[in-house]
Amino acid sequence: MVSSRRVLGVRIDCTSYQAACDQIHALVISQTPAYVVAANVHVVMTALWQPKFRPVLEGAALVTPDGMPLVWALRLLGVSRQTRVYGPDLLLAWCARAAQEQHSVYLYGSTEAVLAKLSANLQRQFPRLPIAGYESPPFRPLTEEETTAALERIRSARAQVLLVGLGCPKQEYWMAQHCQSLGIVALGVGAAFSFHSGVVKQAPRWMMHWGLEWLYRLTQEPGRLWQRYLINNPLFLVLFLSQLLRGWLRLG
Repeated sequence: MVSSRRVLGVRIDCTSYQAACDQIHALVISQTPAYVVAANVHVVMTALWQPKFRPVLEGAALVTPDGMPLVWALRLLGVSRQTRVYGPDLLLAWCARAAQEQHSVYLYGSTEAVLAKLSANLQRQFPRLPIAGYESPPFRPLTEEETTAALERIRSARAQVLLVGLGCPKQEYWMAQHCQSLGIVALGVGAAFSFHSGVVKQAPRWMMHWGLEWLYRLTQEPGRLWQRYLINNPLFLVLFLSQLLRGWLRLG
């Protein structure tokens, strides 16, 4: 049983890449429809701004600490050896495991150009990985007919794990809505498609280690990300310190 902690009321599971892949594998073997969320500050703060998002996170089979602030939060909450379980790296860890176990994957999200590059890169890196297909949905709300057709294409591919790269919170809402009807295990991976296709550069590993990935990404996409990082991150810090203080006062 995976232990967890609450960070601003959101369940974050204490796991690792190995344990997460083991859990996904077990879900595939038992044919249990489920979804996995890689949670960072943006995910936690979205649950604060959008109360209807909280049940989506609660319904996940696994919520990994994707960002270093959540890793540090778990450590401060008593999980001293917690490490990061970063969505893009979890995608690669799972693809390695899927190649070994011959579990097929399907890629859903981003653009056709990104998916073509991503599929080719994954096939080069994991030659035995069964890729059942990929699809780029329109960058707008789908009609009911389009949604039905997309779900049928995914079912027809008979993939065992669906890798979803729609961005937060769209991908989490999508997985919560469709996993059961698809009868599949889904993994939300956010920007991983852009990173592993080579279209967008990842932050240097030293910046990731020190929790500075947000700064790198802000310099790359300031117009899209300024509000997420310059408002959400400081507010998260204030609210989490308040949570810690209340906990310490109760203990005192």
